[in-house]
Amino acid sequence: LVGEHTRWTNQVEDLQRELEELPLLSQVAASFITYLGASPEDVRAELVKKWSKDVGVARFELSRFLSTESEQLQWKAEGLPSDELSVENALIILHGTRTPFLIDPSCRASDWLKENLKNSRLEVINANDSGFMTALELAVRFGKTLLIQEMDTIDPALFPLLRGDFISHGPRSVVQVGEKLMDYNEDFKLYLTTRNPKPDLPPSSIALLSIVNFSTTRAGLTGQLLAVTIQHEKPQLEERKSALLAKEESQKVELNKLEESLLQELANAQGSILENKALIESLNQTKKNSVVIMEALAESQSLQTSLDEERNIYLKLAETGATLYFVIKSLSAVNCMYRFSLTSFLTVFKEALQAKSSGGGDRIDSLVATLKVLLYESICRSLFKADRLMFALHLVHGMHPEMFGEKEWELLTGQIVTDTMLRRQESQQAMAEKYPSWIPAELIPSVALLESATPTLFRELHLEDENLWNNFRNAKECEKEIPRSVSSQITPFQQVLVVQALRPDRLISSMQLFAQRALGVRELSPPVVNLKRLYQEQTRAEEPILILISPGSDVSQELQELAQQVVGPSNYVQVAMGQGQSQYALQQLRECAGKGMWLCLKNLHLVIAWAPVLEKEVNALKPHPNFRLWLTAEPHPKFPLVLLESSLKVTYESPPGVKKNLLRTYEAWTPQFIEKGHQPVRSQALFALAWFHAIIQERRNFIPQGWTKFYEFSNADLRSGADIIDRLCTGTGSIQWDFIHGLFENAVFGGRVDNNYDLEVLRAYLHQYFDRDVLGGKGRKKLAGILELPLSVNHKDYVKAITALPETDTPAMFSLPQNIDRSQQRSVAKGVLSQLVLVSRPSLEDEQFDKTRWTKDLSPFLHLWKRLNQGSDLVKLDQIPAPGEQDPPLLAFLLLERQAAIKLLQQVHSDLSRISKVIRGSLLLTTDVRGNANALLKHEVPASWCRKWEGPAAPIHWLRSLVSKTLALGGWVDRCQQGTLLQSPADLSELFNPSVFLNALRQESARRLNLPINSLEFVSHWGPGGGLSKAKCPVNIEGLMIEGALFDGHKLVECSRDSPSGTPISNCCVAWVPAGQTKNKDNLLEAPVYYNSLREQQVTSIRIPCPGSPEVWKLKSVALILKNQ
Repeated sequence: LVGEHTRWTNQVEDLQRELEELPLLSQVAASFITYLGASPEDVRAELVKKWSKDVGVARFELSRFLSTESEQLQWKAEGLPSDELSVENALIILHGTRTPFLIDPSCRASDWLKENLKNSRLEVINANDSGFMTALELAVRFGKTLLIQEMDTIDPALFPLLRGDFISHGPRSVVQVGEKLMDYNEDFKLYLTTRNPKPDLPPSSIALLSIVNFSTTRAGLTGQLLAVTIQHEKPQLEERKSALLAKEESQKVELNKLEESLLQELANAQGSILENKALIESLNQTKKNSVVIMEALAESQSLQTSLDEERNIYLKLAETGATLYFVIKSLSAVNCMYRFSLTSFLTVFKEALQAKSSGGGDRIDSLVATLKVLLYESICRSLFKADRLMFALHLVHGMHPEMFGEKEWELLTGQIVTDTMLRRQESQQAMAEKYPSWIPAELIPSVALLESATPTLFRELHLEDENLWNNFRNAKECEKEIPRSVSSQITPFQQVLVVQALRPDRLISSMQLFAQRALGVRELSPPVVNLKRLYQEQTRAEEPILILISPGSDVSQELQELAQQVVGPSNYVQVAMGQGQSQYALQQLRECAGKGMWLCLKNLHLVIAWAPVLEKEVNALKPHPNFRLWLTAEPHPKFPLVLLESSLKVTYESPPGVKKNLLRTYEAWTPQFIEKGHQPVRSQALFALAWFHAIIQERRNFIPQGWTKFYEFSNADLRSGADIIDRLCTGTGSIQWDFIHGLFENAVFGGRVDNNYDLEVLRAYLHQYFDRDVLGGKGRKKLAGILELPLSVNHKDYVKAITALPETDTPAMFSLPQNIDRSQQRSVAKGVLSQLVLVSRPSLEDEQFDKTRWTKDLSPFLHLWKRLNQGSDLVKLDQIPAPGEQDPPLLAFLLLERQAAIKLLQQVHSDLSRISKVIRGSLLLTTDVRGNANALLKHEVPASWCRKWEGPAAPIHWLRSLVSKTLALGGWVDRCQQGTLLQSPADLSELFNPSVFLNALRQESARRLNLPINSLEFVSHWGPGGGLSKAKCPVNIEGLMIEGALFDGHKLVECSRDSPSGTPISNCCVAWVPAGQTKNKDNLLEAPVYYNSLREQQVTSIRIPCPGSPEVWKLKSVALILKNQ
């Protein structure tokens, strides 16, 4: 009995300790169930740790305290996800006293609950079902368990039940349900679930519900993916573990029985125990059995540990999968339609597990590589082409943080604040002298930034050796020409940073090359979506196929052809959504789902308020296996999340290029339409229209130089144009081309254009294409100078002319400058980098004050501001000089400009000081401070600052610009007061409102000339000599850049392929003079002057001498840009 005595003594001590801790553990468990249902794992762990410490218990695990291993195994068998979060949530649902409300986007928890409650007279109903109230009344009266799905908000009829508003009628209780008083059965239980990750719950209902959040978390997903992997790779591991646990449970039960029987026999023993042979035999047997069982339990524990170690081999794959899921989840920051459900992710994950490869460690690495490629291709199918490079880089950054050194990613995306940016006092000349002379002046700031952010990398480059970098400088594909001795010493990503600093015109190509190599894919754009293959390999009857279309593209023709091949024309229904179509669409949906037909609902974005109704209807369907629901929609910010996540998404864009565009038009136009009237000039005019339409659409690829913004030239415009040509080119009279020009320019196409210079481009194209010398008759000019038009009415002849065109567009087709590719790369790179900033940002929704984060992320801005204002007392200035009534217009403008600048400077200083005080703890947090800080944390300029001045988009550049312009304005005011302002060159980029300055100059000139203000015109003179010596107020403007052409000091010159996208231009003298003095305007181009290369805001326009017709230069979109501050 000695052994048993020892064991029992230990057991009594354990029980004693557990009894003492039981009230404390129960307190923590009750708090957990009451308060932590909606919290993610990290918050739960932190609070449980704090509470355990507060009540004085060593550790607390809810899953151990309220359930056994065998119960958890039972739940997993019923379909509960196997991660810790799901197990804790299950306990909150089963042990809580309030009504559980499950937020369950993947539906796995709801499926488990149905399985778990199936023996509790369970009834399942959707919140929008017609029989909802009847089902609720019956469940309350007869004590059923009711599970209500799709509860996006709380129905008012449920409030009396949630609050427990019972009225006692003798022995029974009654409760108000809707308009009826019902008998309340004590056995009634209510569960609510929703798939919406952000349900709209009123505050009054939150207190009555136990919100249980099953939304995916990183640790939870890792657990789930590990279980999926083990189930596929080593199903025997799970089986062995289950068998072990079952055996362990039965052995513990047996041990308890033996202990009880031993106690029974000892209690009933008579006389001397030592003489009772039966008792001693029973004791020996018990002892022997208990030793065997104890050994078996110990062995079982060690076996379980080794099984867990074997499971952990697959942990790397599960962790990679979880990281990938959260990388793709952040894509919705770029486009609201880029949302992906856990279900679709798990489908790809399981597909990756099917991949064949060798066993062992190689198998894990091979699975990781397969998963990455499969997921990349699957997600790319749902992204527009313009966003694929951003996604590839975001994926590499999320998956391989080891490829990026400190500050390198921030340097690429422009989120870095370094001392180089602060040295405003350091003159441009001193900066230029510091770096080798072969580096162009406009790239010096980016090279200086590279040096200060990554000094080690900068030293490795040896930029002082000009011969080393000669090839790289002039190479067409410079990203492949980085000197061997340098590229062997730096990482692939550092090579991207080198290209960004020294050849920004090749940044896009460099980022593509880096992403391809890092992901191990041949090209970043997967093959174009083939609807037939998509239907065969990916689609299911239960899952709608959502086709995201770009404006101007139409997939319905292709879809109709596929339907005719697969199900036949009689089994395909197409509904164009719009006013009054909703009921008809629902009717067709039910009919097609029942009969196994195909249904296409077009333009869902036009009925966005009705889309949630469609989603609920689709979810409730039990469709025929052949049924397919196709939806088409343009991106819309209010598109229902649940429908987005539950659909198979693919994007459909018109293939790029003039040739493809023309072929699409000629596929839509029938031979009969082209031949109508048998007049070659009509057929040629139609071709000229198709060409014009293709050119103005494809020119949008070169924004902001091709067009200043995206204009939605659509197929409707093409149809209207064809209709006009059909009417005006039929008959025997001469064709009124001016009439066509006027209609196209003022109504059909020009009606969309709201920038005068873009309208001039459109006009120049119309005059060039719809011209007597191009259309009709022999000896005519080629269309656009490159295409000989067939003198024919035959459809095939025109298609033959189109197929002879090159696959890739050349700048000559659009009459754009030769170096347009450089400008395009720079502008696309800007877009990609700004998207990367969006997806890299942590979400700040509902985020509370986090001192550590604010200190780390906001200190650079506070430090920058302090350095920028060193040696300046503007932030403390009380008396800001204001203009007097007698001040001349120029001085009045400059004083007002400086006054507004100093006030804004002081506001920014005050806002940043308040943020600093909140971080230090000497000021309470207010809504304004939080708003400003959150904007800066997102690398955005706070809205309250932007309202006063719309400067650069990045707050770092905004702050630098604000201070440098304010300081420069002081110099302008001094020179104006001394009367020397117009004698020295003026840099308009130093002003906040340069266009207002030119207006003030106009007023000043009118006063000095003693003429009405509207009788003056704005003139310019280029080159040396006093071309405007007779003007009263001439201004010499410096610091302008030119885009679209070069300037040799006298006239415009065409760019070569290797010309930079923007080049500095010589000083220009401008003035306001009496109208009518300018002679020979024919060889002068009226070029717009923009604030920056985005061409969003115009300052003025300046005439530049040009050889030949100004129309040629208008088509090249020649413009002047103020120097970048």
